[in-house]
Amino acid sequence: MTYLILAIFFLGYLAIALEHTMKINKAASALLIGVVCWAIYVVNLDQLLPSGAIPSWFLAEAASERIENIHQTFAIESQHLHLTGEIANILFFLMGAMTIVELVDAHEGFAIITNRIQGRKKSSLLWVVGLLTFFMSSVLDNLTTTIVMVSLLRKLIQDREDRLRYVGLVVIAANAGGAWTVIGDVTTTMLWIKHKIGTVEVMSELFLGSLVCLLVPLIGLTFLMRGHLGERPSEDKAIEIDIRPWHQWLFLILGLIGLISVPVFKATTHLPPYMGMMLSLAVLWIVSELVSHTMDETTRSSTGVLAALRRVDMSSILFFLGILLAVGSLGAMGILEDAARWLDETLPNREVVAVAIGLVSAVVDNVPLVAAGIEMYSMPINDDFWMLLAYCAGTGGSCLIIGSAAGVAAMGLEHIDFVWYLKKVAPLAVAGYIAGVFVILLQRLILH
Repeated sequence: MTYLILAIFFLGYLAIALEHTMKINKAASALLIGVVCWAIYVVNLDQLLPSGAIPSWFLAEAASERIENIHQTFAIESQHLHLTGEIANILFFLMGAMTIVELVDAHEGFAIITNRIQGRKKSSLLWVVGLLTFFMSSVLDNLTTTIVMVSLLRKLIQDREDRLRYVGLVVIAANAGGAWTVIGDVTTTMLWIKHKIGTVEVMSELFLGSLVCLLVPLIGLTFLMRGHLGERPSEDKAIEIDIRPWHQWLFLILGLIGLISVPVFKATTHLPPYMGMMLSLAVLWIVSELVSHTMDETTRSSTGVLAALRRVDMSSILFFLGILLAVGSLGAMGILEDAARWLDETLPNREVVAVAIGLVSAVVDNVPLVAAGIEMYSMPINDDFWMLLAYCAGTGGSCLIIGSAAGVAAMGLEHIDFVWYLKKVAPLAVAGYIAGVFVILLQRLILH
C-alpha cells in the first residue's frame, strides 16, 4: 500500500507538471491525490501506521474514554485534524494577503510605485525587482512578498513571456530573502521557535549566502534579457476617474503597514500569522467601508472588499490545499522522516544532508522535512548544521515552481507552466542555490 500511495503521489505531481498538455487544472489533480492518499492511508492503518507513532498520552486518554478503534481515532483526530489546522493557517493567511493586495490595487495604490519606475530597460528593472523582493521578503515573508510583487509586475509588463521571467526571479528572490531572517520563511521561523537558531546570528551567517543565491540567477537573467520592455499594460478600468490621490496613498500606506505588522503581531501575541493578517484585513475593510462614501456608486461597487474577494483566485487556494494534504499523508505514514533518516545514514556528512534536504524540498514540502531534522538531531543552538539547514530549506524550494509557498502562489496567480519554469528558471535557481552553499561554507572557513 505504501508503494501505491507513492505511485499516486508521483503520478499526481506529473499531472500537475503536465497541466497544459493534459488540459486538466492543477488544482483538480492536487485535490485528487490529497484526498485519495489520505483515504488509502486511513483504510489501511494496520499496514501503514508507523509503529510507535501513537504517543503514550493518547493511548492513556483513549483507554480512559473506552475508544475501540484507537488507530483510526489517532489518524483522524490527531494526525489529519492537526494537519488540517496547519493547512488552514496557510490558506487563511494566503486569502487575507491576496485580499489586501487586491484592495490596494483596486484603489490604484500600486500606481504610486509603478509610476515612479520610469526606466523600461529590461536589465535595469530586473535588478530593481530582484533586490526589492529580496529585502521585502526578509521583513514580510516570502509568500506575502510574492503576491505583492506579482501584482506590481502586472502593472509594469505587458508581454507575458517577459513577465513570467520576472516572476521566476521574484520566486528566487523571495525565498532567498526569507532565508536570512527568522520571520522571512516558515522553516527559519520553526528553527527559531525551537531554539535552534538565534535572531542576530542567522542574519550574520546567512545574509551573504542568501544574497549570492539571488545574484547568480539575477546576473544570468541580465545577460539573457536584453533590450527594452514594450508599452505598459493598458488600464481597462474606467472607474479610476473617481479615485483621488489621497485614496491611493491611504490604501497603499495602510496595506503596507498591515502586511508589515503581521510578523510584529505574531512576535507580540504568539498567535499564528493568519490572525495578524485577518486583523489587518479587518482594519482595511472598515476603512474601505468608510471611504466608500466619498466615491460614486460605480467606483464603490468595484473597489470594496466584496469585489476584491471575488477577484481572489480560489483555484490557487484549492491547489495549496491539495498539495499540502498529499504531502501531509506522506508525513503521517512516516515516509518523510524515513527519508530524512536515510539521507543521514547514506550521505557522508551533515552539510551534505542539509544540502540534500534543500533539494528534496523542491519536490515535497520543506516544513515536515525540517521538522523531522529537528527531532533527529540534538546539536546546540546556532550550530553550523542548523544554519545551513535554514538556508537550504528556505532556498532549495526555488529549484522547482512547486517547491515553495512563493512558487505555488506565483504559479497560481500567473498560471505558470511547470515545464516552462523547469526549462527557463530552474537551472538558474539551482546555480544560485549551490553558489550560496559554497559562500556560506567559505565564510565559515575564513571566520572560524
